[in-house]
Amino acid sequence: MSHDQNFKNLILDHPHQALAFFAAAEADAVGTAHITPMRQEQLQERLGERFRELDVPLLVEWPDGRREALAFVLEEESDTRRFSIHRLARYCLDLAELMETDRVVPVVIFLRRARNAPQRLRLSGDQDTYLDFHYLSCALGDLSYEQHCDSNNLVARLNLPNMQYPAQRKVEVYAQAVRGLTELEPDPEKQLKYLDFIDIYAALDDNERAEYQRNYPDEAKTMSRFAERFHEKGLQQGMQQGIQQGMQQGIQQGMQQGIQQGMQQGIQQGVQQGIHQGMHQGEALVLERLLRLKFGTLPDAVQRRIEQASEQTLLEWSERVLTASRLDEVLH
Repeated sequence: MSHDQNFKNLILDHPHQALAFFAAAEADAVGTAHITPMRQEQLQERLGERFRELDVPLLVEWPDGRREALAFVLEEESDTRRFSIHRLARYCLDLAELMETDRVVPVVIFLRRARNAPQRLRLSGDQDTYLDFHYLSCALGDLSYEQHCDSNNLVARLNLPNMQYPAQRKVEVYAQAVRGLTELEPDPEKQLKYLDFIDIYAALDDNERAEYQRNYPDEAKTMSRFAERFHEKGLQQGMQQGIQQGMQQGIQQGMQQGIQQGMQQGIQQGVQQGIHQGMHQGEALVLERLLRLKFGTLPDAVQRRIEQASEQTLLEWSERVLTASRLDEVLH
């Protein structure tokens, strides 16, 4: 998944906290206003090739009608060299025209330090300035970890690994991000989802993961609970998919045989095959998840071994994860 999509998901799942963190200068007035993402189908139809799917336009509306609706345009840039202030200005003008409003707040989230990114666009002649455009900038790589490590804003806590901190404190930063996730996100589904977010941007190596488990046993246990939930979820999803596929195959087989007995046998065989396939898929999915949580990114060769392994082998490998200190100890 791209950085753009990671941040788009984060903003759409937590719009109030995203605005409070990424656009603090304007977010104070939002309060309890209703925030909705703008319909991308409408934007694409009206803006044509100028529409950018991974930008996140949010519409802020006050139910009592005290203020006119306000549109926030949030754009994530992982590489400042890709950023174009001219493109952003055109997009904001197009959006303002489409919505018939002049209340548009452009926000740019820079994943790294915002070096050499233009902050202002002025169109002028000898006598006057005719367009003066700038935007709110949140350069995560310029933010201090210490200023946000105890924040009660979930979006800020998840982004701790993207901030500035001494290299020797990397494991501490990771632990503080995980602690924020468990304390501030009550939804188990989103806990699993954003544990991946933290893992991606922290990118701990094997030694750092071992240090984390040694120095932060409580958080490590929390991660194990996440893995157990994922294990149950993976098995359920795998079995459901397998059963559905098996039933469809069985129905087709039975219809081809043209008799009721053949159809029933086909369905039964398909369901049995589907359950077996589903359990195998679920076990493989769970094992990959456990290995990534403990050892980081998996080599392609390891993923192929998991895909080709028998169900019994997958179960044996899963049992070794909790006690193994190296990846090869699991798969020997």
